[in-house]
Amino acid sequence: MKKDCKRKVELVVLSDIHLGTYGCRAKELLRYLKSIDPETVVLNGDIIDIWQFKKRYFPTSHMKVIKHITSLLSKKKKIYYVTGNHDEMLRKFTGFQIGTLEIVNKIVLPLDGKKAWIFHGDVFDNSVHHSKWLAKLGSIGYNFLIVINMLINVVTRLFKGGKISLSKRVKDGVKSAISHINRFEKTIAELAIQNGYDFIVCGHTHQPKLQYIADKKGQEVLYLNSGDWIENLTALEYNNQEWTIYAYANDPVAQMIDEIIPPEPEEIKLDFKIEQFYSELAEEIHVIPMNVLRAKA
Repeated sequence: MKKDCKRKVELVVLSDIHLGTYGCRAKELLRYLKSIDPETVVLNGDIIDIWQFKKRYFPTSHMKVIKHITSLLSKKKKIYYVTGNHDEMLRKFTGFQIGTLEIVNKIVLPLDGKKAWIFHGDVFDNSVHHSKWLAKLGSIGYNFLIVINMLINVVTRLFKGGKISLSKRVKDGVKSAISHINRFEKTIAELAIQNGYDFIVCGHTHQPKLQYIADKKGQEVLYLNSGDWIENLTALEYNNQEWTIYAYANDPVAQMIDEIIPPEPEEIKLDFKIEQFYSELAEEIHVIPMNVLRAKA
């Protein structure tokens, strides 16, 4: 696919990719990224899942996503890495900039005379801050459920059945989970209205959404959530003064991109080490060495 054939997007927001976990749909994400030409990319937290990081599981498909994103730096594309709870160790490097990449905890972006308040969302989630061990345990359980779900879907495909999502059914069926998300959205909406923001852009809940939320006075703010790349395979796109929820399932061009641009052979690195991973990434974006980062920590 020629560059001028790619779909141009002013702003793309991605979150909850969870690279380094079995549930991450890296191949689908890479196809999406290869099909667009974004001006600005916001990585809104939980991009690399450090909570679930396994040194023997970081396949080439996951590395290709990172390499594609870092290749945008050489094209002078602006990239904001907004930290989340699963990659919270990066918060000690808030303010770090190299080229057009910047690590931040939150950001306010001006968009056609309006203001977008962008952050991951975990700072407003009490379960993460007051019971971190419980949140991590829940994350492990969720990841296990995703793996079981993948096996079930293999079987259902053999019998020509449709895909099912166990974790989504569990979450949708638990009223307390729905209530928790609603409180989360209401709280940040009220804060956004008080501070004069026009848009709230979050991740964290894995629930893609585009919805106006009003406070008690009837004032409204547009709440947006980019979803995830485990189950929903969604992103947020901003073009021509309009927000939309992108869904990979509804994008035949991205789904067929490998027929236009053949993918590179995939090899899983069985002897993967974090130092090796960092060295390869550093080579792409000319980041400071790992031992220097350790000295700073």
